[in-house]
Amino acid sequence: MRALRPPAPLAVFVLILVWVTAAPRAVDSPARHPYVGVTLIERVLTTPRPAHLHLARIDLRAPGIRVAVTAPSGGREVVRETTLDFLARTGAQLAVNGHFFLPFPADDADAFVIGLAAAEGRVYSAFEHPEQDFAILPDAPALVFDRRHRARIAARRPGADPTRVAGRGTVWNAVAGSAQIITNGRVTVPVYRDDAHPRGALTPGPDGRYSNARSWYDLVTSRTIAGLSRDHRILTLVASEGRHGADGLTVAELAELLRRDDRVWNAVNLDGGGSTSLAWMDPATGTAALLNRSTDGPAGRRVASNLAIYATRPRP
Repeated sequence: MRALRPPAPLAVFVLILVWVTAAPRAVDSPARHPYVGVTLIERVLTTPRPAHLHLARIDLRAPGIRVAVTAPSGGREVVRETTLDFLARTGAQLAVNGHFFLPFPADDADAFVIGLAAAEGRVYSAFEHPEQDFAILPDAPALVFDRRHRARIAARRPGADPTRVAGRGTVWNAVAGSAQIITNGRVTVPVYRDDAHPRGALTPGPDGRYSNARSWYDLVTSRTIAGLSRDHRILTLVASEGRHGADGLTVAELAELLRRDDRVWNAVNLDGGGSTSLAWMDPATGTAALLNRSTDGPAGRRVASNLAIYATRPRP
């Protein structure tokens, strides 16, 4: 009688064991649905290093969903406030920090936002070539909403006024970041211009501190990311906690995770570090709180701009 062959060689099992051991391990808390069209998820990872993420998924087509951005005010372009204070002041149900800003670091109450900014149809900051070109791309793409709260990530229209975006549609609300880190389903973290990368979009510096050997995007720190699904329907807001370079993820690691596990098709990297703040209004208690732990203290940093999400409570 012919002996049966084993189902698989031992080497295959060894390979599978190694793959399972090395693969990132993520554990999601049970999803919460505090408002119609809003899903909150808390995610813990153990590899490539300990990381704690807070995700808010917003169905932009759900009834009652609308968005708003910090309006211009003060002696520059905006007046800084914490995301928590912005949430309470505007009566929103969810809010996340937005633009990078100047002057920074500084205690000034008034600030300039970096990149395209619009609130209720008023464009008050244009695409630009930033001073921090070691981190922020020239004319960095922005998350743009039209008057019906339909979203897309838009680049500057070539050769046009720096307040105009490529493609059709109006700019009603807009928040710009440092770069588009997911583009049509691919991770697109920018690189520095050097001999090996003559077309790199980032400038090494300042004083040689950042380069392709030590990218600003490879720093392990808190990060804020806004992404859209392929059909532009689901807006995913992410606050990734980082602690002194020890815990957290790099931008590329975050982008790959969101692309692979959360079906994010396009995404921009917003202001991070101590600015990272994702706040919500707890419908059970009526109190506002940060979902993430800010490195700038319990209330978070006073930032230049915030994106608000308005939503309705589900019916009993």
